[in-house]
Amino acid sequence: MAKKPVSKISEILLRNGVIDQATLTSAEEESMNLKMRLEKYLIEKKLVRGEDLTIALSEYLKMPPMTVAHFTPNQQVIDLLPKEVLQKRLIIPIARAGKSLTVALGDPFDQMAIEEIANLTGLEIIPTVGAEIEIAETLNKIFAKSATGLDMEDIMRDDSDVQIVEDEKKDESLEEQLQSAEGAPVIRMVNMMLVEALRTGASDLHIEPEEKSVRIRYRIDGNLVERPGPPKSMQNAIISRIKIMSDLDIAERRMPQDGRTHIKALGKEVDLRVSLLPTVHGEKVVIRTLDKSKLLGGVDNLGLDDVSLKAFKYALKQPNGIILVTGPTGSGKTMTLYSCLQDLNQVDTNIVTCEDPVEFQIQGLNQVQIKADVGLTFAAALRSILRQDPDIILVGELRDQETGHIAIEAALTGHLVLGTLHTNSAPQAVTRLVDMGIEPFMLGSSLILAQAQRLYRKLCTACKKPFTYKPEVLEASHVDRNFLDGYKTFGPGGCPRCSGGYKGRGAAMEVMLVADDLREAILSGKNSTEITAIARKNGMLTLKEAGLQRVREGITSLEGALEVTGS
Repeated sequence: MAKKPVSKISEILLRNGVIDQATLTSAEEESMNLKMRLEKYLIEKKLVRGEDLTIALSEYLKMPPMTVAHFTPNQQVIDLLPKEVLQKRLIIPIARAGKSLTVALGDPFDQMAIEEIANLTGLEIIPTVGAEIEIAETLNKIFAKSATGLDMEDIMRDDSDVQIVEDEKKDESLEEQLQSAEGAPVIRMVNMMLVEALRTGASDLHIEPEEKSVRIRYRIDGNLVERPGPPKSMQNAIISRIKIMSDLDIAERRMPQDGRTHIKALGKEVDLRVSLLPTVHGEKVVIRTLDKSKLLGGVDNLGLDDVSLKAFKYALKQPNGIILVTGPTGSGKTMTLYSCLQDLNQVDTNIVTCEDPVEFQIQGLNQVQIKADVGLTFAAALRSILRQDPDIILVGELRDQETGHIAIEAALTGHLVLGTLHTNSAPQAVTRLVDMGIEPFMLGSSLILAQAQRLYRKLCTACKKPFTYKPEVLEASHVDRNFLDGYKTFGPGGCPRCSGGYKGRGAAMEVMLVADDLREAILSGKNSTEITAIARKNGMLTLKEAGLQRVREGITSLEGALEVTGS
């Protein structure tokens, strides 16, 4: 059988040492099977870094490379091309000199794009190669930033009657609907808010009625950021539109309602969880965005230290017992549990979950939605699940004594059980369950691992800057004044790609593996302070220590770590 010739880009990647021959051969075969360009496959599977591929493409096409990580846009140059063209073609105009325009191309093979922008501008185009993801993120930031200065009343003012209709174009994305002039103003208004939420990576969209206005806020990287709101006259129409999208009762305004819907926007499909709460000025709406693409894919991607990662992997390999993930609401417990389940999700394993609500629907899992109003509580669901021949059970939350007892009994009778609990630390999970009425001998015999976590803000990799923290600042936060000696630490900068110097979040985790000495402490009724001392002796990092470790690694700032783990 004749060998398939290697492409020039492949040769460049091999020569630059960014990928090995075996991985490249496998990637070429997979990309051919998927009918996908090799370059796109390598980036999607994170087999090569964006900058390494950009350099290889630059050499292959004899086109200069360009990074837009620190790019500050010139609005006059940006305005040379329509927003729709820039986003569709993944192009950023960099600079204009006379009759020439330098642009960064996310897809340097797209010759039609070069011809199109040449025709639109009447200028000679000088193309450069940019990283596709980098360009997409920068464009989103540019247009998200420019949108904040818009006068929503001027945009949405319409003298005609507002009619709320169910959108029949099921396959049309939100961007396409926004570009259409045929949609009713309220539909365009709601779509605009949702697209903005996805562009900025917001986890939640808040629509808050006030006495004379409507407040719009987005939770971006854990912080609420305010945006211009619509006119008060559109409040009821907007809320009715959201109810129709979520299949809720538009006539009910006195009782809380919960629903969900599914949208297509920015090239991806996203689930939305909708919650309505009556307030004195109208119904407050919170829409949570549930993007499957943000699932981490396994415990290796949780960012744990070596000791904690080994403890987690050991716990997940046990045939029976209970693993508890603890933390306050919004600390990422569900994402951690889904990461564990993705490692455990095999053809020969029966996994059943009971959740309230089911946040992500994952192939291979049997997921049960709790409905307390019809009697399907966690306890009732667990009893039925035990008759479904399960290997692994996920309990969304151990809320009461009955649920806790059934979960512990399941762990003692040959099942691996994963569950969440609201406590401040991993050792406190033990005392919390004992307070709920779980006998220490049952808990000591079944508990494999308890974990607590908090989400900290990550520094933007494009603009973070070296920063030295004074010993007095460390001491004031009850940190050893020499803790950061010898480490290069950073603080927030600020660029178009981030929000105040931070972009994205990570989890600081306190992982307590229950060894024999800890088991004896649980059986003898030790308190959480004594259990913490034993766990730390066995190598457990507390939440604060885990957060400070991320400061040493340059992933977050001292303020970013201490604001969630304690200062």
